Amino acid sequence: MKTTLKIDGMSCEHCVHHVTEALKGVVGVSSARVDLKSKSAEVEHGDSVSLDALRAAVEEAGYEVA
Repeated sequence: MKTTLKIDGMSCEHCVHHVTEALKGVVGVSSARVDLKSKSAEVEHGDSVSLDALRAAVEEAGYEVA
């Protein structure tokens, strides 16, 4: 599956790295591509990964899912 998230609070490449690592840390996520310009993340994951789990990972990293 592929999920696209809009992410608020990112302002630099460090933010991008932090969000990427947070999303990759969710069990079942196979890849995460975070884009600063569009302030979004494209996440590929298995069926067992919920939107709530992805949102929680982003929020624990200090950012917000819009």
